[in-house]
Amino acid sequence: MEKLLEEAEKMQKYLEIECSDNVAEIKERINALSVYLARSGNMLAEAKRIYRRKVTSEIANTIIAIAKENFLSAKAQNALVDSIAEDEAFLVDKLDRINSSCVHQIDALRSLLSYEKEQLRTLNYQQ
Repeated sequence: MEKLLEEAEKMQKYLEIECSDNVAEIKERINALSVYLARSGNMLAEAKRIYRRKVTSEIANTIIAIAKENFLSAKAQNALVDSIAEDEAFLVDKLDRINSSCVHQIDALRSLLSYEKEQLRTLNYQQ
């Protein structure tokens, strides 16, 4: 889990870098983001698996024991699950946001690239 979190932090830092309107930089960034998109999707699946394992193995026994005593409502049991697997849930949420950010940045960069191409075409047409 620590390796996934470290890699997610690296991706997040890259996503927070502003891109200029330089066409070569835009193309390079789209390529990099495409790799991050694929990687973050895989990492998200792995993080969800880690989360489910934690919930299943450690928390299920605790909830069963408490539920047998009829001390906890279903809502309280879910809150317990969320609190015990907080780090795993955070990793899942972080990777979900990174993956989504990659998609949105790629779309924005493609729009910017199209705009720059149109500007060049307009300049060539006027000359």
